[in-house]
Amino acid sequence: MYTIILYTHSWLRWVVLILALVNIYKSFVGFRGALPYGKSEKSLAASFVGTLHLTFVLGLILYFISPYAYQAFGGSESVMKNPTLRFWAVEHAFVMILAIAAASIGNAKAKRAATDPEKFKAQLIFFSIALILILSRIPWGEAGRLFRF
Repeated sequence: MYTIILYTHSWLRWVVLILALVNIYKSFVGFRGALPYGKSEKSLAASFVGTLHLTFVLGLILYFISPYAYQAFGGSESVMKNPTLRFWAVEHAFVMILAIAAASIGNAKAKRAATDPEKFKAQLIFFSIALILILSRIPWGEAGRLFRF
């Protein structure tokens, strides 16, 4: 069960990144070009935020069943003194929650905005913040974690 959830969580990262980039690009083009904010833009934004939430739920499950969780919460070593444990137990989780909050705020602001340029601007700003946060906490240095097979 752990392996299935871990692989699903890991591969959903790529869906999240692609949806973030597409949303940011469309928001930039829409804001600069004064394009109409239509159903497809709304659906794309909802897909991004929804996929983020699904990834979060899987990550939350992993947070409590992974070997890192046992070491972090049940082991004798201090979490803050071990860089690997600190990354997974504190930094990764906390920053990803901030990214989800930023994306959710951007989506909510876009829904409430009165004009199409305001909708695109809200998405552009908040989805970009979310993407930067996400990119900052992906373990890029560990190639085995990037593409799990």
